[in-house]
Amino acid sequence: MATYAEQIGAFENKRSANIAAMKSLMDKAGEDGSTLDASQQEEFDGLSADNEAIDGHLKRLKTMETAALATAKPIPEVKTIEQASAARGLAPVQIRKELPKGTGFIRLMGAKYLSHQTFRPAADIAKEMFHDTPEVEMVLRSGIDATNLADKLYQKTAVNAGTTTDSSWAAPLVVAQNLASEFFDMLRAATILGRIPNLRRVPFNISVPRALTDPTAYWVGQGDVKPLSSMTFDQVTLPFHKVAGIVPITEELMRFSNPAAEGIIRTALVGALTYLTDRDLLDPSKAAVGVVNPASLTNGVTPITASGTTAAAFRNDLGDLIATYLGLNMSPAGLVLVMTSSQAMRLGLMRNSLGNKEFPDIGINGGSVEGVPVITSENIVATGGSPTDGYPIVALNAPEILLADDGGVSIDVSREASLQMNDAPDSPETTSTILVSLWQRNMVAIKAERFITWKKGRTGAVQFIQNAKYEES
Repeated sequence: MATYAEQIGAFENKRSANIAAMKSLMDKAGEDGSTLDASQQEEFDGLSADNEAIDGHLKRLKTMETAALATAKPIPEVKTIEQASAARGLAPVQIRKELPKGTGFIRLMGAKYLSHQTFRPAADIAKEMFHDTPEVEMVLRSGIDATNLADKLYQKTAVNAGTTTDSSWAAPLVVAQNLASEFFDMLRAATILGRIPNLRRVPFNISVPRALTDPTAYWVGQGDVKPLSSMTFDQVTLPFHKVAGIVPITEELMRFSNPAAEGIIRTALVGALTYLTDRDLLDPSKAAVGVVNPASLTNGVTPITASGTTAAAFRNDLGDLIATYLGLNMSPAGLVLVMTSSQAMRLGLMRNSLGNKEFPDIGINGGSVEGVPVITSENIVATGGSPTDGYPIVALNAPEILLADDGGVSIDVSREASLQMNDAPDSPETTSTILVSLWQRNMVAIKAERFITWKKGRTGAVQFIQNAKYEES
């Protein structure tokens, strides 16, 4: 509520504005040498009556201000932010530095792990160790599992209506969702799919109509029967596919002794999920395997072989790529190019005979080429598996790509498991399989899982150039 002084100031300003409006009416009448007409009289009298009411209210406000001053007490000495907030009768103010995205989620996971190891409440550990992220303690005290929020939300029999200000009900749920989504936003920004706009998002295991042909229009003479336009559709269902990554780290690192350790764990978790997703999204040799994995978007596509390594060759090949889309009667409006960071940098370094950039809008982090957006990733598989053969440059018509994503990541932590320290493990294990005990090595394994799958909405929605090695000669 505004103070008496603030209310007095506001009403005095309103009174002054009314007087100015009344003066403007009278001045205008004086210029015309006439009296006020009916509407002007009504406005003038209304402003005058309003000022009479304001004068009475100002008198009452000043009476109360005088009484308040007579009962005022001196403010005690204030040395902390909390004391200042209490003196004003407000909630404590917290000054927090900006932390890297995903920090709260990593700390939540770490507090739960340390709780398991020390047999202490995770919320108490979070309160002691993470002063600048109090939301972690709030979520842990609420009992919500934000590391797997899709499966475990809130379950009660008879509950009150939830509000985001209730510290024991809906507020922790909102905070838990924020912690989980913060980490997922960081993951999304690191993946190729997360940076492509206008993808067509669809649910898992639901039949979605897919257009196979375009409608046809006809010229029609006056009075003639108009022919019908028809389209061919089929139904496509995107099943569940799961990406999982296990990151082994030392137990000492898991204790979060400093911010650098948190950064290492964030990077490891994001990298474990990003590498596989990006690699298999665009690897032409990646075919669908039942319910295990979807086919890559480039699988089965007839590529355009790079015609050379010069800027002119790139322009020629890019032109052929666009022509392929136009030949399939698809608009290039949603087109996005995906290439390696090194290829994008080499295109940006190309110079013409005058020393000017051949492609001024592209660099190591992407940009655009001839108006087509460019996304970069180092997780693209080399053509034929050999970097000497070059890397593909993939063109996707984003609105024609179907993406199913549950919008979450499940995290599990263990130190008792035995793992194959291999990115191509034996499955199933054999007598020669080497297993490493995490407990014996004083290590911790973090398992991250994400449900995601994709499919081309139309056959020609993805094209690519193979053996691309464009560079300045």
